[in-house]
Amino acid sequence: MADIFSITLLSLQVSALATFISLLIGLPLGTWLALGNFRGRSIFLSIINTGMALPPVVVGLVVAMMLWRSGPLGDLKLIYTPWAIVIAQTVIAAPVVTGLTAAALESLDPRLGQQLLGLGASRGQMILYLWREARLPLLAALMAGFGSVISEVGASMIVGGNIKGQTRVLTTAIVLETSKGEFQNALALSALLLVLTYLITFALTQIQQRGKKRHA
Repeated sequence: MADIFSITLLSLQVSALATFISLLIGLPLGTWLALGNFRGRSIFLSIINTGMALPPVVVGLVVAMMLWRSGPLGDLKLIYTPWAIVIAQTVIAAPVVTGLTAAALESLDPRLGQQLLGLGASRGQMILYLWREARLPLLAALMAGFGSVISEVGASMIVGGNIKGQTRVLTTAIVLETSKGEFQNALALSALLLVLTYLITFALTQIQQRGKKRHA
């Protein structure tokens, strides 16, 4: 348990990076799905909504097969590295951020975008304004994306291997301590994970509520 600091730091690093990448993917993709009017849109939305419920172990298995030495991305030698965990967690979080982004923008008045374009705003300016109007649920999407990865264990265990000093994160460390019968250590790590998750979520919630007051 002496390396608890490095385990905690790695957990925060990979989950924060995966959430950030998921935001880069999910925000524009969710916006495209919300504002677009094209054939097959409902099918795309159904796929995204299905992806929001992807079992992490299935994601871990697929990513591991892709990154394995004999897999299509084996030459990158990413299996059993922190980057493999980031990739797997991004696959888990991206549909969550995308789906909630689409839902947030669809909840706005559908006439708002047309009114902005009619007043001379460019499409980019219109999208930025819509993001601003939907910033509260978009922050909720960010929190949901982070929550889906900071607490997952299956994918991280499969693609990371739970290697001490390299890919061991809080969730996989909890599983390890439990398998050894070290329940006190497992409980201590669980409490630390809950506290970290609460503090980060609390900070984002404070930002959200301040935005709500300004919006009111």
